[in-house]
Amino acid sequence: MAAAALVGLELESGLRVISILEDAGIVLKVAIWMATPEFEEGRVVIASPSLDQSQPLRAYEMVAEILHGKFTQAAPPILILRMRDPFVQKLRQLFGKAASVEGMRLGGQTIGNRFVLDAYVYRIQ
Repeated sequence: MAAAALVGLELESGLRVISILEDAGIVLKVAIWMATPEFEEGRVVIASPSLDQSQPLRAYEMVAEILHGKFTQAAPPILILRMRDPFVQKLRQLFGKAASVEGMRLGGQTIGNRFVLDAYVYRIQ
């Protein structure tokens, strides 16, 4: 039940993150809100060719710079995955050609290399 209460807040914050990043010119190929056994709380998970850095810290710095000052409270936790990540590749393989995936829910399954407890899809291309 507690997780369900968090979902609404996270989904709204996640949508705001995505909008801000896209307004800054970041083309997101994958954007979802996801809860996994790895994290106590959900994460906004994104993947973009422009965030595929040889040093992952640089991608986080870039996103942090773009989001700086855009939230009155802390921005939601973000997980940036490379386009080659097995999870990203499998999502794109399964759903990348669908007419519309926005609002789709995933959960209780392993996709690529990650077990998804719950997920809300913003975008998969």
